[in-house]
Amino acid sequence: MSSREWEPLTTAKLVAFALGLGGFLLLILCSQPGFVPVVDHANLLFHEAGHPLVGLFSTRLEPYGGTIGQLLFPAVLVVVFWQRGEALGVAAGGLWFFENGFNIARYLADARVMELPLVGGGDHDWNTILSRWGLLQSDTHIASVIRVVAWVGIGMTCAWVVWRARQDRYRTNKSESFLLVTQD
Repeated sequence: MSSREWEPLTTAKLVAFALGLGGFLLLILCSQPGFVPVVDHANLLFHEAGHPLVGLFSTRLEPYGGTIGQLLFPAVLVVVFWQRGEALGVAAGGLWFFENGFNIARYLADARVMELPLVGGGDHDWNTILSRWGLLQSDTHIASVIRVVAWVGIGMTCAWVVWRARQDRYRTNKSESFLLVTQD
């Protein structure tokens, strides 16, 4: 998609993004590690919906369906907003996608000890998955990597918004310069 197809990021939109981001980061930092109440309740809904949807195709892959489900919805939002050229929509979906990493890491780190309460008291997805792959002893290490990826992804999403805004400013300044030259 060329830069002229993106909806411009005005100063007001950037301020709104910065305020929203600040509130979002504060919520992440003040919440129980790996569980942001409002966002992760929604993530849980998509997680649980993912199990039967993937289970329709394969009972063996059903444990993966939860994580796929909770990542799929924000990923779809990113794609939809990308196609529309709405940078802040892309950023919101990206932030939500990467915030899921904290919740996934929390669940993953619990794979051996299985202390987290599970919805419906079912099987522990990550215990099942990591046991299949012979990686159960690495649960906390893998979770740490996922947390780092989440923070890096959030940072990259914010950097992309700044880059988009700079592209808009550059394009606007270039257009204004062209208009000034052609008017002389």
